[in-house]
Amino acid sequence: MLNLKTSFENAVSFIKPRIIFCMVLCLAFVLSSLLFLGQVNTFVINYDGTQKTVRTLSADITSALSCANIDLDSYKVDSAFKTEKKTVISLLKTFSVVITSGKKTMTVEASENQTVEKVLACAGYKIDQFDMIEPAPDSIVNENTYIDYVNVDYIRGSYDKTVPCSVETVYTNTLDAGVKKTVAGKDGVERVNYTQKLVNGELVETKVESKVTLLAAKNAVQTVGTRRPAVTTSSAVSTISVLNPSSPIALDGNGNPVNYKKHVTVQATAYTYTGHNCATGVAPRPGYIAVNPKVIPYGTKMYIKSSDGRYIYGYAIAADTGGFIYSRPTNVDLFFPTVASMNAFGRRNVEIYILE
Repeated sequence: MLNLKTSFENAVSFIKPRIIFCMVLCLAFVLSSLLFLGQVNTFVINYDGTQKTVRTLSADITSALSCANIDLDSYKVDSAFKTEKKTVISLLKTFSVVITSGKKTMTVEASENQTVEKVLACAGYKIDQFDMIEPAPDSIVNENTYIDYVNVDYIRGSYDKTVPCSVETVYTNTLDAGVKKTVAGKDGVERVNYTQKLVNGELVETKVESKVTLLAAKNAVQTVGTRRPAVTTSSAVSTISVLNPSSPIALDGNGNPVNYKKHVTVQATAYTYTGHNCATGVAPRPGYIAVNPKVIPYGTKMYIKSSDGRYIYGYAIAADTGGFIYSRPTNVDLFFPTVASMNAFGRRNVEIYILE
């Protein structure tokens, strides 16, 4: 009995240290496990409609994505937020999009759910309502998207333009033929408002919107003489008229009066004796002519020659009128001494120089 008790005590003394050692070892394992688990980071990754969870000692998102065997060249982080137990990451798939603008072509990185407008903005393009874009700016891009961008700009401006003055020509018999006198004019200034259209930086159209006169042009005036030096007088010329002016009429080299108030070309009809005095009471004779007194007043003195140069009627006075004034109000009738001379003249254009 004593030996059995002694054997039991010996066994207990042998086992007890080992139990204590195992308990200490287990406690150390539990404590180390708890410490290890406290340093492990959990990442929940959402991409392509799926979800993947990875755990890693690193708190770096890039390392977590690498541990999840996700190609970092094909995705980018859209969002990431951390809770007490995990970090939730949302990824967007990335791909290349080609942008062509005029002669320039470039490749940029885009991601799913991005619009054409957003991709262009990321590439540095500032679009506006005038630009032409294909596909539409609000279209969602994908790996097959090809963007054609045409930049259209309108630039408004203005410039001042010189408006050359013109030359106004005035003829006068107060100067000899060939003599010219010029009064200088002054150029004007005009402001031109325009709009330019640029396509991809190149000017393609300029449209004038309005013109505003800042300074009106003043025309130059050139006075040209028509007076020809007298080479003879009416007293030296054979005329149909038997009337004589108070003093001979100076005629130039063309046989036209040098001095006169007005020159007109009208149609004249020949007439002869009717058995009646003129409307002014004088007896008809070559030199007294019939007129429309509303056009050429009675008593007007003039010098007449046919336009074809065949007849020189000579010095004449408005003294009569006739029914022609109703159908031909600006014409005249010339008195001829005989029926034969009347018929020979008939009706033709004449040059009338109003003297006074």
